[in-house]
Amino acid sequence: MGVIFVKVLVLNCGSSSLKYQLFDMTDESVLAKGLVERIGIEGSILTHRPKDKEKKVIEADIPNHDTAIQMVLEALTHPEHGVISSMKEIEAVGHRTVHGGSTFTESTLIDDKVIAEMEKLIPLAPLHNPPSIMGIKACRKIMPGVPQVGVFDTAFHQTMPEASYLYGLPYEYYEKYGIRRYGFHGTSHRFVSQRVAEIVGKPMSELKIITCHLGNGSSIAAIENGKVQDTTMGFTPLEGLIMGTRSGNVDPAIIKFIMEKENKTIDEIDTLLNKKSGFLGISGVSSDLRTIEEAAKEGNHRAQLALDMFYQRVIRFIGAFAAQINGVDVIVFTAGIGENSIEMREAVCKKLSFLGVEFDEEANKVRGQEREISKPGSKVRVFVIPTNEELMIARDTAALVK
Repeated sequence: MGVIFVKVLVLNCGSSSLKYQLFDMTDESVLAKGLVERIGIEGSILTHRPKDKEKKVIEADIPNHDTAIQMVLEALTHPEHGVISSMKEIEAVGHRTVHGGSTFTESTLIDDKVIAEMEKLIPLAPLHNPPSIMGIKACRKIMPGVPQVGVFDTAFHQTMPEASYLYGLPYEYYEKYGIRRYGFHGTSHRFVSQRVAEIVGKPMSELKIITCHLGNGSSIAAIENGKVQDTTMGFTPLEGLIMGTRSGNVDPAIIKFIMEKENKTIDEIDTLLNKKSGFLGISGVSSDLRTIEEAAKEGNHRAQLALDMFYQRVIRFIGAFAAQINGVDVIVFTAGIGENSIEMREAVCKKLSFLGVEFDEEANKVRGQEREISKPGSKVRVFVIPTNEELMIARDTAALVK
């Protein structure tokens, strides 16, 4: 008889932040969750939210991830606001890790070799992989012997064929530097595609699904028979759709043109494309779609333009992906915008009647809830499904550790 792993801690380490959730895997319930902010910066703070108890805010000096994780464990085991009696109850830790390159095609039990491979991939994700590695090393130090699992954002997309993942650049750059399309949000795309297969009562191996993870960062994936055939993000999360502050696809020649006209460095261009473009750059109002929707209702032309450009590109990729996988059975909307923007879903779905989408305006009046928004008998079914990347990580971790 194998041990039943019951409690799994899920960590998502950023450079100066740490999100956590503690799951009881007997019923997949969240016992506590929280956020450590401003690690290594003045004014650091831990906000701890235990199930069925008052939230606890702890202000303290948190110089590094070791201290942050130690504080999280103290909060979880605290006699008043804790949810477990001791650290020994945590039987495994799952880490959200952004970049697995071509190396990691599925979630992986972490050992020295895995950490070494992750370190090799730092050039591909210089902002994201180092904090994940710091979190993993801190856990190994503080919780020796507790199994750690890496769940990679890129892993689900590694089934893409070469024709989808290669760029039209000299092939040697792929061989030398791994320049190719990797895709991101894979854990979310996997979670909602598995969930929608459950709802429609068919195995993923028999379905053609297009998943739309639309939030401050957005990506769409084409999944045929359980395997990703294409996705909109590429070598980095900058490619694809217009997003909160990211440009999405642009003609590469524009970069040289702007550099010369505006006398900008390549680093300034990188900031421009990643931090000052997208909804923010077009609307001039905000990077938050809710604020832009409000401004558009008040007659702000550029706010409306940002919305129209976003809808148009979502429609474009859904249409292209449906062609690529030769049809579609189910379309899923998820993440902050996908789950909550009634207007966006309506604008997009009304342009998909050519695929066989019969859109239900009444059913679409929903935010953050699981619901079918296509009419009964619609040839292509459309769903809103809240994503849960943390639960997906917890499931993978429990399954691997068993």
